[in-house]
Formats: sequence, C-alpha cells, structure tokens
Amino acid sequence: MGEDPNDARPEHAPPKLDLNKPGPGDEPPADRPPADRPPAGSGETVMIRPARGGTPRDATPADAVPADAAPRDAVPGEAVPGEAAPADAPPRDATPADAVPRDPAPPQATPTGSFRLPAPAPGAGGAAPWEAPPQNGGSTGTAASAAGSFGPADPSGTSGSGFGPADSSGTAGSGFGPPSGGFGGGFGAGGPYGHGQAPAAAPGWAGAGTLPPPPSAPPGSGPGGGGGQGESRPLQAVAVGLLNLSCLGLGYVLLRQWIGAAVCWAATAALLLLALPADADGVPLGVLVGYGAVLLAAAADGARRGLRASLSVGAAARRLVLPLAVVLLAVPAGGAVAYGSARDEAREEAFQQSLLARLATADALVKAREGSRFEVAESDYTTALDTYEKLALDHPGSRAAKLVPERLDAYVTSVSKPYADKKYCEAVDPLKHLRGLPDTVDAKVLGDRADGFDEPLAQSLYECGAGELGRDSTAAAHEAFTELAATFPESVYVGRTEKLVGDGLRKAAAPLSDGSASDPCATTEEVRTRRSGVAGLKGYELSGPVADADRAIQKGVFSCGTKQFRDEEYSDAVKTMDQYAKDYPKSPQTAHARTISIAAQIADHEPAAGKKLPSATVPGGSRMPMVVSNDGKDAVELLYTGPVTGKITLRACGTCTNYGGIRGAVDPDAKPCGGASSKYPKATLQLPAGTYHFLQRRAGGGFAVAGETKSSKAEIEPGYTYTNCLYVTSGL
Repeated sequence: MGEDPNDARPEHAPPKLDLNKPGPGDEPPADRPPADRPPAGSGETVMIRPARGGTPRDATPADAVPADAAPRDAVPGEAVPGEAAPADAPPRDATPADAVPRDPAPPQATPTGSFRLPAPAPGAGGAAPWEAPPQNGGSTGTAASAAGSFGPADPSGTSGSGFGPADSSGTAGSGFGPPSGGFGGGFGAGGPYGHGQAPAAAPGWAGAGTLPPPPSAPPGSGPGGGGGQGESRPLQAVAVGLLNLSCLGLGYVLLRQWIGAAVCWAATAALLLLALPADADGVPLGVLVGYGAVLLAAAADGARRGLRASLSVGAAARRLVLPLAVVLLAVPAGGAVAYGSARDEAREEAFQQSLLARLATADALVKAREGSRFEVAESDYTTALDTYEKLALDHPGSRAAKLVPERLDAYVTSVSKPYADKKYCEAVDPLKHLRGLPDTVDAKVLGDRADGFDEPLAQSLYECGAGELGRDSTAAAHEAFTELAATFPESVYVGRTEKLVGDGLRKAAAPLSDGSASDPCATTEEVRTRRSGVAGLKGYELSGPVADADRAIQKGVFSCGTKQFRDEEYSDAVKTMDQYAKDYPKSPQTAHARTISIAAQIADHEPAAGKKLPSATVPGGSRMPMVVSNDGKDAVELLYTGPVTGKITLRACGTCTNYGGIRGAVDPDAKPCGGASSKYPKATLQLPAGTYHFLQRRAGGGFAVAGETKSSKAEIEPGYTYTNCLYVTSGL
C-alpha cells in the first residue's frame, strides 16, 4: 500500500541557465516575447512531473503567459492551469505583456515539501531552478521550438512531440523508443550551450511555472504515519482490529503504538498467570469478562487508528496483513480450546481424586472395625460396602472403581477375621453377613466372593454350640445347633451335633442312673434342663438319649426325696415325693415315695418320726387291730408311721360336737366316743407290733388352724386290740 509521488523532486538544484540569452549562432524566434518580459513561469515554482496515462500531453507553447491567479485543483473535464487547453475550449485571458510582476515573496512551504521561490528579475539570464537541466551533457543541436518536447531536433528546429527518433522531415517521432540522435529534452544545435527555449509546463500541471494542486493529504499522514489525515482504508482497519484480537497486540505493533501493545501484553500475561496451570474451577468469570473487554477495546481502538494510517511495510506485506490477522485469530481460539481441554482434564482429575477419597474413607472404616464384634461394626461395614458398590456401578471407568475388587477382597478378609482366629461364636454373624451378600450387592460387583461360606458358617455354628454346651450354656448351644440344622440340614455337622448332644446328655444323666450323684437334687435339675433343651432341637434324631435321660431323671427325683428326708428337710421331701408319685404313678417306687411323704409330714410335727426312713417293704408277722373312731363334727385324717406307714380318712360325725367349753359345763361327765358305737365313723388299722407315731388333722384343712393337729405316739404289742377316738376340743 504505497503512495504515488505528487511531484518529482530533483536530487540537486539544476544549474541556472539564461534561456533568453542567445547562444552562438542561435537566433531568437520571431514569436519570442520581448527581452524585457519575464520568462515564462517566472514568479512561480515549477516542478517537472511526468504525464499520467502514458501518452504525453501537448506541450504548452513557449510564449504562454501564466495566469496571475493562484493555481487550483484540477477539475475533471476542465483544463488545469498550466496545461494546454483543449482544442474546443475558449482561450483564457493572457497576462498583458507589460504586467508588472508581483513582489517576490519569501519561500513558502507546501504540503508536498517544495517551496515557492521568488521570480527572477526581468532580463536575468539562466533557467529557473525548477526548470529541467540539460541532458546528455549539453549536446548541441537545433533549439527546441516547444518547451517540454523530448527527442532529437530536426534541422528545421522543430522538436519531437513524443519519445522516439525523429524522421528525416524534422517531425518528431510519435512513438516510444530511443531517438536516433540521443534523447531530446529541448536540446539541439543552435546555441553555444546547445539548449533551446525554457521548457513548458509538464503535462498535468496547471501551466508553465505553476505548482501542481496539493494532494488531499500529505504522504505518511494518519495515526502511525506521521500525523494528519490520510485516505480511508476499511480493510486495513479491520486487519488491525483483528490483529489486536489475537491477544498479542499485533495491531498496535503494526501501527508502532507500543503503549497499546504493552497494555495488551500485560493483560494477556495477567490472564495466563491467573489461568495457568489449569484447575477444576477454571478462570473466574470476572477475569474473563475483564479480559474480553480489554480485547474488544483494543480491537476497536486499533481499527480506529488503522483506518487512515500509513503502514511502514511494503505493498506486498500489506496485502498479507488481513489474511494473517484472520489466521492469527486461531491463537485465542486455540488457546481457549487448549485451556478448556486442560481444565476438563483438571476437573476429571479432581473428580477422580474425590472418588479415590471416598474409597479411602470406606477403607478406613473397614480397617478400623477389623476384629471388632460384628454387632458393633455392622453399620460401618454396611456403609463401606455401599460405597464400594456405588463406585463400581456409578463410575465403572474410574480409577476408584478399578480398585473396588481389591477392596472387596480386603473387606471379606476383615469381616471373616473371627473365623480365621477360630472365634467361632463371634464368626457366626459376620459369616452370615458375607453369605447373604448376593441378596444385597450387585452380582457384577460381588463376583464369586460370597461363595464358599456355607462350610465355614456350618462349622462355626457347630463349634460355637459345642463350646457353649461345654460351658453349661445349654440355651446358647441349642440355639446354635438349631440354626445349624435349619440352615444346613445335609451338612456333616448335623450328624456330629447329634452325636455330641446325645453323648453329652447320657453322660450328664449317668450319675442319676447309677445312683452315684453326690447331690441328686442338683444333678437331676441339670439333667432335666439339658434333656428339655435336647428334646427341643429340631432336625436331629435324639430320641434315644432323651429316653435315657428321662429314666435317669426319674431315679434322680426319688433319690432327691430320700436325701431330703435324711437331711431332715421334711417339707422339701414331702414336695419331692408327692411330685414323684404324681409324675410316675405307675412306677414301682411310687408307693414307697408316698410312705416317705407321710413320714415326712409326721416328722415335721414330731421329729422323732423322721429318725428312720420308712421301709419300702411290708414286714410280715401278726398284726393287731386298731379301731379309730371320729367323734368330731369334721372329717379327719390320721397319719401313722412305724413298722408300717400309712394314712386313713374318717368322715365327719354329724351329731357330734366339740368337747370343753359350754358342753363341759353342762355335762362335765361327758367322755369322747362315750355314746353308742354305731354313732361314730370308724376305721380299723392292722398294725404290726412296734412303735408308731400318729398325726391327727382336719381332712383337707392342712395346718391352717392352730390346735387342729395333734401328734401322738403308741406302742403296739402283739395280742392286743387297740382303739383310738378322735375328737375336737374348743374353748366355747
């Protein structure tokens, strides 16, 4: 993008030539103005400018007088001052020959950088400094008849009107090319210096000796180009704005606006400091908005400055500015994409770390609860397992999910640690938990880790029950055995349990069976409890051991009653023997148990009656009758023990009254059973000889009322008949 030069500036000042002074052999033409007239173009600055369009314009006649009006801009279609008027244009008024030139003025600066020089004094010799100097070293030839023509002069003195060799007739060549006799320029043989008349105005000028019209703006105008206003270049403005959008301030660099470029660089550097390294949170929104505002402002300002700026690069480079600006937009776009990718990676890494943190939390729970009782650790185990499952299912491709299988193996090891330590009772619940994992955990996550826990659980149940059984914790043992049979009915541990429990029950009952129990009462209770538990086990065949235990318990109860009698624990003996008679009515020992109970009741009132345990057999020999009558108004029981033991009950005497009190006052001679014998209820006992202890009491009344029982002692001798009258005395 360059500027065409407005004028041609000579490298050095041309020599001053007096074109009015004839050289040797040079005669002034007839149409030359008088000597006192100033030469053409005097008083104005003349700069040689090649004609635009390629073909030279017609030269202005040498005697043309410049107009006294100031030069003005050329208007299309109108002759510019200093140029030859078109053929059909009316002639301009010429300046009178005797016009007095204006006072010379000091040189004035023009927009093009040239100066206006004062006109030479009338009659001064030599060419004006702005006129073209001689060419070809001042070669001689015919003087040019018209200023500004180039080419060799013909012998007649007519100059060529264009570039090219003159023909033999003296007419200038009209084409381009080197002249046959050298280049013209108003040179010819005639004067001693070989020059012709003063050159006319160059084509396109306002006239001979006048300045060309000033350009609309001097070269290098506009921002970045030296000040002033240049022509508008919209594409250049767009290119500069886009270069500033590249985040590098290249638009300002192109305009050499270093402060703006530094602001862009500082903003970009600040953004990079805040954004890098990329993290999951990204750049704060306020920073992005601020940076975007800086970029937009830089783009707008760069476009404004670049609209009329003259760039300091060549035309070829200027043509590449806009495409390069568009291409450089890939810098922020690519940076944004790269940063977005890095931020996404950071977010992914942060997300992966959060999943790993969840995994580590679950691992810590498992580790902390290792070896604890399962009922205490169950909630933490469940939380950890739930975390493992969610990581595997919700984030299957994550690093944490890839570690879940390993963590599940560690989980199983931790939960089953009691079993490994042979703490079988503690291992039951953890193993049940592991065995039930397929019901709660996804099969893809769990795999086959829950397989193979049947045997450990069955073993743990068996061992736990066996241990509890050995510690006399029958209830806990039977609970384990019951669960074993219900969960694994075909397990070998079921058969082992049958043998263990059956043998244990028989062993416990053995002292009762052989009568070797030192404390039959306690042993009986123990065997009874164990037998009850064994009988309650479901899924086992234990009828044999249970039956053996029942027989042992029966013997144990009887042994317990007799021991209590001997230990003078008569009340307990009565209860034990009565219960025995009730539980085993068909037992051969039932009658003996009853006699022991009767003797214990009597001994409870008459301790002497408990000196000897009643015999289990009936003595032989004669027996003496004893008639017992009831002279009381209530039914009575008579218990006796001696060589034989027994009890009779006499019904009430309806007509009988109590003795003593009012009856004794009315009939002091009244005696018990003194009336007719048929009046009183009677019972006859057949007693072997011996000492007997008797206990009389109200039938069914027990010992509730004091004085309603009466113990007595009698000696039964052979050959006698005995009577016994039972009556009741009272204070009324």
